[in-house]
Amino acid sequence: MPKIVKPLGVILTLGLLIPQYGAIPVRNASNKDWNTQSFWYSPWGKSGVHKGIDIFAKRGTPVQASVSGLVVFTGNIRLGGNVVAIIGPKWRVHYYAHLATINTHSLSWVSRGEMVGSVGDSGNAAGKPPHLHYSVLSLIPYPWRYSTEVQGWKKMFYIDPTDGFM
Repeated sequence: MPKIVKPLGVILTLGLLIPQYGAIPVRNASNKDWNTQSFWYSPWGKSGVHKGIDIFAKRGTPVQASVSGLVVFTGNIRLGGNVVAIIGPKWRVHYYAHLATINTHSLSWVSRGEMVGSVGDSGNAAGKPPHLHYSVLSLIPYPWRYSTEVQGWKKMFYIDPTDGFM
């Protein structure tokens, strides 16, 4: 049987760019639905630095797992509101926040593209336009990513989720 070789970078599917390690988590979203400069933007509220991207969509739009993996947390936290965290390939945690609804539960396995919740404005997004805050966090540090920026040491752990989306 021939070995299938995946190209580096992205795959074009139905007009959407899909990075090899994950898919855009808001159904039918494109790179026009978030600010491409928002990752690691400072100053950013109580967190100091914006460690993800905000994908804007209508309230209730399905949020789908960007990767297959184990759901390690579902619940409500002060800033993130209703959140889902999935550990996927390369020991990366995919964090979905400000959800209106959660459609999965902790310790369940989800497949890429499976609905895990819906876009909302919970947590500190209350009263703001509905959106999904999406972050990707590595459990294994990448020391070469360290910088002298505000909270730059945390860049060893946070990955720009738009890498491969554009």
